[in-house]
Amino acid sequence: MRNRVQYSQRPAPDSDPAGTEEPAARSEGSGGVQSVDRAVSILEILSRRGEAGVSELAAEIGVHKSTAFRLLGALEARGLAEQAEDRGKYRLGFGIVRLAAGVAARLDLVQQSRPVCRRLAEEIGETVNIAVARSHYAINLDQVRGPAAVTAHNWVGQPTPLHATSSGKVLLAYLDERQRERVIAAGLERFTPATVTDADELRRQLDDTLRLGYAITVEEYEIGLNAIAAPIRSHEGEVVAAVSASGPAYRFSEERMRELAPVLVAGADDISHRLGHVG
Repeated sequence: MRNRVQYSQRPAPDSDPAGTEEPAARSEGSGGVQSVDRAVSILEILSRRGEAGVSELAAEIGVHKSTAFRLLGALEARGLAEQAEDRGKYRLGFGIVRLAAGVAARLDLVQQSRPVCRRLAEEIGETVNIAVARSHYAINLDQVRGPAAVTAHNWVGQPTPLHATSSGKVLLAYLDERQRERVIAAGLERFTPATVTDADELRRQLDDTLRLGYAITVEEYEIGLNAIAAPIRSHEGEVVAAVSASGPAYRFSEERMRELAPVLVAGADDISHRLGHVG
């Protein structure tokens, strides 16, 4: 069960003594979505101004002071906003740093992997991608085109299925068993005649991935597209991403991919070392 937010009990610095507070129904507008939008607007204002009072914030987002104060209370309880001593002003809290750390980690992954991806794209001659797992999908964060890839689909930011892509199979293989089974139980959609939709066969392939240290897909997500991927580890040894190489099936055959597997695995290890992994 999600923890209930405990709002700050400090009185608003410019509270409304006349008792003209906005009715609850109006303060919430159309519901939770509007409240979230207003709370995000407050964070953006505090980021831009540095500090602001309740009245200033209320005026800028177009709500009553009581509504602004309730929103600030929720943000304060989460550490996303804080009062600036006794000046009646609010500023961003250090909880923002905690949220930003997730983005920083992804940015660091892209920055550290980019030189290696360029090298791999040159050596392998195909498009190289970096992907991370999010829910039931693999999300591509970065892409480098190889010299042979005159035109290539831009996968950056696009979710792709874990069970039908090489990066997805790597990420799925290294999940704990409960998470892996949850993804499998959600259903294995067929994208091409070659897509693996049998749960037992997929489990066998995932075991092979753990044994070999890489995964391949042969026209499983798109007809005519093959790919191979290897795991990237954090400084703690946890698999946090996958690096893949993909190309047209007529050129990037299964035999060719297996020949190049040591090159890709070495590249994945290089990225892992750049992230602090020793091993």
